[in-house]
Amino acid sequence: MEFGVVIVENIYQHFRIDERQLIDKVVEWKETVLNQYSPKLTDFLDPREQEIAKAVIGEKGEVKIALFGGTANTERKRALIFPDYYEEEENDFQMKLFEIEYPSKFVTIEHRQVLGSLMSLGLDRSKFGDIRFASEQIHLVVATEIADYLRMNFQEVGRAKISLKELSFDQMIAHEEDVQEMSTTVSSLRLDVVVAAINNLSRAKVQTLIKHGLVKINWKTVDDPSFEVQEGDTLSVRGYGRSKFLSIEGKTKKDKLRVVINKQK
Repeated sequence: MEFGVVIVENIYQHFRIDERQLIDKVVEWKETVLNQYSPKLTDFLDPREQEIAKAVIGEKGEVKIALFGGTANTERKRALIFPDYYEEEENDFQMKLFEIEYPSKFVTIEHRQVLGSLMSLGLDRSKFGDIRFASEQIHLVVATEIADYLRMNFQEVGRAKISLKELSFDQMIAHEEDVQEMSTTVSSLRLDVVVAAINNLSRAKVQTLIKHGLVKINWKTVDDPSFEVQEGDTLSVRGYGRSKFLSIEGKTKKDKLRVVINKQK
């Protein structure tokens, strides 16, 4: 037991304090698999949660982890944690792909409207995977256990009447991401300073966005402008896109930090 505690404490060092609850949960999942000799399937995890889960499970040992969200390049994925002798299959991840059919000639539907309508049904975000758009197509990945409920109850997005059509995952809209690497300088790693530099905004404007809950780090809303950004963090600002804080490359002669960012175009 003490050895396990030491391992968890070592993992804690690599993540923020507010991520310890998830670390503890993954440790619990791992112990359950070890004790019951059977796989454990999680809900959908965002990329940061996936990173934590992989770190806790590790690459060597009696327990393995596999991630799947419908296709190889999905963002949100379910994790299957299983004994090392178990042979996982795609069906183990228990998910379905739906196309949302709607009167596209007359209405336009946005991502936030789809997600808002789903959440209004009383379902947790962790039961949904990626929501993808292409032209007038909308695809939605869901956990199998809620699929029948959605068929019966998910009938509107905004004011648009909708219906669901089940598809196979090889029909899923492809994910296309146009990312540009950029470098900039910042006076500190405060959230408002970094976001302002990345998006060419004033700190006052960024602070307003933060206070209105429009800024996220690693898929979680942060309302503190002084929150410190770390290497590897993903930042998203509603209306301005997403970026990943890659690295700190040193200091300038004026003692500013030179940082490298991946920014979506």
